[in-house]
Amino acid sequence: MKRRILLIVTLIVLLVIGGVVYYRYYFVFGDGTKAGTMNYFVHKGYMFKTYEGRLIQSGIRTPTQGSVQSNEFRFSVADEKVAEKLNRSAGAFLELHYKEYKHALPWRGVSNFVVDSVLSVRPFTPPSQPY
Repeated sequence: MKRRILLIVTLIVLLVIGGVVYYRYYFVFGDGTKAGTMNYFVHKGYMFKTYEGRLIQSGIRTPTQGSVQSNEFRFSVADEKVAEKLNRSAGAFLELHYKEYKHALPWRGVSNFVVDSVLSVRPFTPPSQPY
């Protein structure tokens, strides 16, 4: 009888730990689309080489009037094909689809935002300045 109770308690503890790990690292908390100009895209890391990038979104948001602040979207990429497409698109205007996780995994990247597809790539054309 004691052995059966110990087995049931062990199974419950393992299920709870498995559920917590799934929720923290594999549950997709949110997903969406971001658009902007890609600032940089790198392949880096000590033990796990991951793809990391930064997208500068159009528009300026400032907490105080008269100051300038860029709106950046930092992301990771887990798929090699998506990373290859982004690597060829430096400086272009991109529309990216991403998934947001609660926490990052070392082999998935350093960001909670993981880009899973590139929706569109257009050459960047700066806005014309009035004379």
